Amino acid sequence: MSRKPPVPAENQSPYPIEEPPHDPVPDNETVAVVREMAAAKKRRAGPSSRQLGIGAAVGIGSAAIVAGLLFWRGNRKDGK
Repeated sequence: MSRKPPVPAENQSPYPIEEPPHDPVPDNETVAVVREMAAAKKRRAGPSSRQLGIGAAVGIGSAAIVAGLLFWRGNRKDGK
């Protein structure tokens, strides 16, 4: 049973309330390009584990070089 109250025929809208279903249309060029771009974006979603490993090695190596330069005492002649 419907919860809507009955509407008299003279008060009903002459325009449809819902849009009629559309016939399936083949994809045009724009839709095909957008789908291709979305698929390409999924393929290159993030860095690979190899790239992460190389990045970590470079970061640790550069931190070691900086630490070595900061704490290098040089050729001191004062005996300390």
